[in-house]
Amino acid sequence: MGMRLYDTARGEVVPFEPGPTASIYVCGITPYDATHLGHAFTYLTFDLVVRRLEDLGHEVRMIRNVTDVDDSILGKARELDVDYLDLAAREMDLFHADLAALDLRPATAEPTATGSIDGILDLIGRLEANGHTYTVDGNTFFDVSTWDGFGSLTGLDEATMLEYAAERGGHPDDPRQRNPLDFVLWQASAKDEPSWDSPFGPGRPGWHIECSTMAMAELGETIDLHGGGDDLTFPHHECEAAQSWAATGAPLARHWMHVGMVAYEGTKMSKSLGNLVFVRNLRRMHDPRAIRLALMAHHYRDGFEWFDYNIDDAITRLDRLIAAARRAKGPNPAPTLAAVRAALDDDLDTATARQAIDLLAGGILSGSGDDPTAASGLATAAALLGVRLDATLPESWVRTT
Repeated sequence: MGMRLYDTARGEVVPFEPGPTASIYVCGITPYDATHLGHAFTYLTFDLVVRRLEDLGHEVRMIRNVTDVDDSILGKARELDVDYLDLAAREMDLFHADLAALDLRPATAEPTATGSIDGILDLIGRLEANGHTYTVDGNTFFDVSTWDGFGSLTGLDEATMLEYAAERGGHPDDPRQRNPLDFVLWQASAKDEPSWDSPFGPGRPGWHIECSTMAMAELGETIDLHGGGDDLTFPHHECEAAQSWAATGAPLARHWMHVGMVAYEGTKMSKSLGNLVFVRNLRRMHDPRAIRLALMAHHYRDGFEWFDYNIDDAITRLDRLIAAARRAKGPNPAPTLAAVRAALDDDLDTATARQAIDLLAGGILSGSGDDPTAASGLATAAALLGVRLDATLPESWVRTT
């Protein structure tokens, strides 16, 4: 029957039915700091979608962008007194190492904002031609009053949109804006910031226009699935959806998918509080497969709190799975494979999928059943969840002491 996934725009779980080639755009990182557990939870979620689609016979083109020019990375580069592109390159190397250790599928392509300037200028030009922009003091804005569909992705009221805009990179109090919810497409650069020539004046791109440009350049005007963390729903994805449709006359995505936030021991993880749980620190101490198993205890749409002891249960589960995969016989694994697939198809019910492989491992270890395919079936079912049980593991999975 295929997958069913929650669609943010429709507010319900609906069939996800891409064609033979599924196109997915996942918002990537702004590479100025380490990969934290919230990143891992988001990219694990989309990794499971990719794995199940491949299992169903689809080819998957998954694009993950790199926001290598924006306020955050420029501010961090200024603080460290380094070139912003050098900072981006260094952090992307570390990011890739973390994702490889977790055995997350690599992106088909990772376009960068700085490598997409021509496309960005073209897209802003199309918006200008369609009557959706205005320019003040070298800053070009999208005028939300020209687009009746603004707010339809998230369904938020104006007061909430204004609150989120102020918290998440918008500038609703900017007197140059005609409407507090208008957003910048092209902005004048500060003296120490990178700048490109453009028909709108020298400057650099806004955040939202970067992703619309990169998504459409790699996957076409309408893609199957677009997503990221649920803190991106507004303003980032709402603005993306509005400007893309306003420019092309077609929706940017058929399906929008968002992942809940991860807190740490009762407090929201944030750089300012210094309580981020970094993947590279976790994987120095624990098998990355246990990290995956620990994260899969939670449904992707539910935010949750991480406690340091969460890894202990996952380590125990992993040890049992590995031990069971080495046994000669056990129960028929076919029901387990069916249960894992059904759970993934049911809006990525990872907790149920994890329980299914635990039950098969328990049956094997208890000595019940004489099916010689039990261990290989367990390994196949676990692999659908990205947990390898074979004896030879990639070098990146080896514990660092």
